[in-house]
Amino acid sequence: MTPIFLIVGAPASGKSTASRALAACFPKSIAIGVDDLRTMVVAGLVHPSAEWSHELTEQLRLARQSATTMALRYHAAGYTVIIDDFWDPQTQMSEYSELFVHSTVRRVLLYPSQQKAHDQNLQRSGPGPLQAYLDEGIKIVYADLRNVVSGLAHQGWHVLDTTTDTVAETVARLYTIAV
Repeated sequence: MTPIFLIVGAPASGKSTASRALAACFPKSIAIGVDDLRTMVVAGLVHPSAEWSHELTEQLRLARQSATTMALRYHAAGYTVIIDDFWDPQTQMSEYSELFVHSTVRRVLLYPSQQKAHDQNLQRSGPGPLQAYLDEGIKIVYADLRNVVSGLAHQGWHVLDTTTDTVAETVARLYTIAV
């Protein structure tokens, strides 16, 4: 049976890159970026910040419900599905509970060192306001993950330290989870 992956992590942890590369390994696949769904909001888009507003919570819930619906439909049609999303300290991904009941779902946390995420953010964003904004998000996510990461494996998560991985090495590790 074809898998559904939920790949999460901090900003700049390599989720989108690894998700798209992993999707390319399968004959029929789709990569669903939750950020892509969120940015389809034309007016009123709210970005994550240290202060979680009702509007942000609602937008995240809608995007994650949409990703779940898409994943289940594509999976039913024989596609391997890869969803990428950021680790949400507020809900700890509970919006995906409808997916978690399926035996084909593989929950993955990409967990490189926090320094690697900061370095990748600088490389991707360059110095400036976007880098500072994402660096703050990285700090918030890692602060939460330090408290919960040890228990995630008991909840069915695959926690991958990708600090020293190339993209190809991360994808190879993810692919072994598929089988």
